[in-house]
Amino acid sequence: MALGSDNRPRNGYRGGVASKSRKRGGAAPARSAGTTRAGTARARTARARTVPAGTARARTVPAGTVPAGTAQAGSAQAGSAQLTAPPEVRENPKTEAYPGQQFGLPERGAGSVASIGSRIVALFIDWLLSLAIAHWLTHSQYWTILIFAVEVFVLTALTGSTVGMRICRIRVIRTGGGPVGFRWALVRTVLLLTVVLPLITDFDRRGIHDRAADTIVVRS
Repeated sequence: MALGSDNRPRNGYRGGVASKSRKRGGAAPARSAGTTRAGTARARTARARTVPAGTARARTVPAGTVPAGTAQAGSAQAGSAQLTAPPEVRENPKTEAYPGQQFGLPERGAGSVASIGSRIVALFIDWLLSLAIAHWLTHSQYWTILIFAVEVFVLTALTGSTVGMRICRIRVIRTGGGPVGFRWALVRTVLLLTVVLPLITDFDRRGIHDRAADTIVVRS
């Protein structure tokens, strides 16, 4: 074992550790300085490559895009134009139409749609006439409905008007202008005998019996 100047034994292990510590202590500042320089270089490179936020946002706007303020102003002007535009005047066809217009009939005079009152008077005359004939032939009123039905059917099919209609100057025609005929006169007469269906009229004053037979009552 080697002795020092103070006659103390020198420990080789402790000496080796001390020398290694000194070497590590001297290398550490060099490494930290190198790391600092590398970080500074990277920061400068990042700053050089970084694009300002305003420039990036400006580049992302398409060339044909209208600014938001201009679009809102245009919408406001369009809304003002819609509010100031005059309202459209729509005509109500029902206020101008009259019964029978859709069939090409005149509004007044011969050929126009007969009134409800004249039709009721004509039916009342035909009923009284049928009652008189039944009482004269059979001395009973129970045959009145049959005589009434035969009169209305035959006279409507042949001439388009019964006795009561002739007195009230009204007649039955097809909506196309032709005669009624036996087929549609039968349909109309059967429905007429129900009493209720003829009372359900439309705008052209046609009861269900007229609508079923495609007929209409007009002035002569």
